[in-house]
Amino acid sequence: MINRRTFSKAVGLGTGAAAVALSGLPTHASAATGATGQPTGAPTGFGTLKQVKAGVLDVGYAEAGPAHGPVVILLHGWPYDIHSYVDVAPLLAERGYRVLVPYLRGHGGTRFLSLHTPRTAEQSAIALDVLAFMDALKVDKAVLAGFDWGSRTADIIAALWPERVTALVSTGGYLITHRKAQLEPAAPGVEHNWWYQWYFATDRGVKAMENVDERIALCRYTWTLVSPDWDFSDATFARTAEAFTNPDYAAIVLYNYRWRISLIEGDRRFDRYERQLAAQPPIGVPTVTLDPALDPFTAPGDGASYRGHFTGPYLHRTIADIGHNLPQEAPGAFAQAVVDAAHLASVDHADRF
Repeated sequence: MINRRTFSKAVGLGTGAAAVALSGLPTHASAATGATGQPTGAPTGFGTLKQVKAGVLDVGYAEAGPAHGPVVILLHGWPYDIHSYVDVAPLLAERGYRVLVPYLRGHGGTRFLSLHTPRTAEQSAIALDVLAFMDALKVDKAVLAGFDWGSRTADIIAALWPERVTALVSTGGYLITHRKAQLEPAAPGVEHNWWYQWYFATDRGVKAMENVDERIALCRYTWTLVSPDWDFSDATFARTAEAFTNPDYAAIVLYNYRWRISLIEGDRRFDRYERQLAAQPPIGVPTVTLDPALDPFTAPGDGASYRGHFTGPYLHRTIADIGHNLPQEAPGAFAQAVVDAAHLASVDHADRF
């Protein structure tokens, strides 16, 4: 639990100290980003991507920053890819972090090593992919930061394997799926936001996802709904849409959403982890949670609905005028959250010793 001394330092970081830290970040993330940290021009890229065999996957990933810097792993969501972090990564690299941005299973350059591996996508399977990725790169511990599927994956690792996590940035708060709770109806507005989950439960939705052109159109439409004020370019979307042509993309996305609402059962190899996650375990690592104000999935109450799940040093921020794809819409704010989470961890470590 956070002690009184740590709490006072965290409160300071959440106000004036955070502003001082922000001034240390560059005023732009790349040639495509303006002084506010918002993308303004043509899309940039990561340059040459890397591959590493990790667990059941050959993982495609981007890397930036010094090889021996403290490690930050940035995890994307659906329907997105590693380019959600194309402007965050250089901000952190310039601060001395080694930044790793992997494609999740079924996305971009990440491929299964065997044709015989089941194309499943339980939440714990994706978390184990990230642990295998860390092991393959000999990364013992890292700051994990994400949104959407990325937040959920980072939350799971922080909850079940906290020794691998220096600190956590979780957009949307506590996103570990509670499958039993998913069986109960939600408010009509909430159900409306999840239209694609119900669409994927139908044969029509399956056919749409299995057709490359139709799935790309569906993903683009989803971007406009969940980030209503984000004026992204055709080139920005097209760059990310290349990740949706992965041969396992449809199978992974459909499995994940159908599994969440118990239309299918998971692979028994992951049952023990899913039983642990069904108990909604607390997260004790130093954490910064972010709520994008324009994201339709942002719960009301400024983080109050999930605050009790985080038992360690903690900060929360709501980012005004930003939608679901927070790191790409507001890279400066996201990078600052990573820096502040790492600082929370250093303060907590100092207090313990």
